[in-house]
Amino acid sequence: MSAYWKANQRRLAPWLFLAPGLFMFAVYVIIPIFQSMWISLYDWDGLGQATWIGTANYVELSTDPNMVTSFKNNIIWLALYMLAVPAGLFIAIFLNQTVRGIRLYKSLFFFPFVISQVVVGLIFSWFYAPNFGLFYKLIETVTGTGVAILADPDLVTYGIIAAGLWPQIAYVMILYLTGLNNVAPDQIEAARLDGARGWRMLWYVIIPQLRPATFIAIVVTVIGALRSFDLVSIMTSGGPFGSSRVLSYYMYEQALSEYGYRMGYGAAIAVVLFAIMMVFISGFIWKMWRDETER
Repeated sequence: MSAYWKANQRRLAPWLFLAPGLFMFAVYVIIPIFQSMWISLYDWDGLGQATWIGTANYVELSTDPNMVTSFKNNIIWLALYMLAVPAGLFIAIFLNQTVRGIRLYKSLFFFPFVISQVVVGLIFSWFYAPNFGLFYKLIETVTGTGVAILADPDLVTYGIIAAGLWPQIAYVMILYLTGLNNVAPDQIEAARLDGARGWRMLWYVIIPQLRPATFIAIVVTVIGALRSFDLVSIMTSGGPFGSSRVLSYYMYEQALSEYGYRMGYGAAIAVVLFAIMMVFISGFIWKMWRDETER
């Protein structure tokens, strides 16, 4: 054994360091994913005897109107949440300066990221509140009639997304600020000598060097949009009339709330949510890989 270790030490040592992390990842991520897929094939209340029903949960999902509403809202979340990426980039570029007081501005923009999502939800609930909320009062002053965002089935999802974008933009900004510190200054100077300014400098010189930060920003934004449970739970509990439900909250309602205890059906929703997430993330990884191989 000693001779084998000495001969293969350089090859085996990295795997020994990785082993604890890989073990935890398998126990808490990989195995639960497959367990969820398996549970989704059963009718089970979480305590009693599980009954095999095959794909019946997925068939029911395809005709469930609440599932359609949740899926539609998640698509809206995905589309609008991606605004956090360009917004975070432009704020990071603005803050990546050496001017007086820039640290104060960085702290102010960084502040939403350190606030709990529960606190963010409460702040925006008060912000939208009828009769005394700042947003309600502003709309009432401008139009003469206030708008109760969280009580309007057509507007509630957009109001919650706005609340989620506040800390998400701050997170993306941090990622891009870190990436901007690694931008090669010699390439910036060379581009300036070639006459690159403004948008051309940003598009052809800076953004290509921010690919790693962009990749992480898009991945965490997609994940954040799809797991948007906490804000929905705090601000509306899926209301009014279930119009603000998303897949993660509907999964909770079906599997764990007092109205559900349908673990198999909740697991089926979780599998659908996981599949959507993997489609978006895998597609972006494939695009990144293709762009790198073509360079």
